Amino acid sequence: MKVEIKLQPELNVPFAVIHTGKVTAEVQRVAALLSEERATLISAGEDEKIVMLHPEEIYLVRVEAEKAVIYGEKRQFRSGKRLYELEALLGPDFMRISKSTIINLQLLDYVAPSLGGVMVLVMKNGQRDYISRKYLPAFKRYLGI
Repeated sequence: MKVEIKLQPELNVPFAVIHTGKVTAEVQRVAALLSEERATLISAGEDEKIVMLHPEEIYLVRVEAEKAVIYGEKRQFRSGKRLYELEALLGPDFMRISKSTIINLQLLDYVAPSLGGVMVLVMKNGQRDYISRKYLPAFKRYLGI
């Protein structure tokens, strides 16, 4: 991503504009990071309760039966938010690995090759998911490979 900083002494508050031809996962992460509107807590449902989760407690978020399911260490929670909304709220420690899954990079245990050139990743709580080919280049950049 190209970055340009222009100094304008008359501005009292920093102002950012992102020029892009397409809204990608990278653009969404940068916008969330710049906006500082990230939530410190994420609300989610468990049985009849609403619980508040810190982002660092969230291992991954996956869309199942058209609903976002948040996976903690041992429990699952439902969210009324759409996946892209959660992705923006969760911030830079999270990365989309497929159309339906976001993972917490800090809680990633290991990554291994799988059939057909895809990679499987395993979280520290044992949850497994596949990195789709579309998101694999960004994931490899994150790993430095």
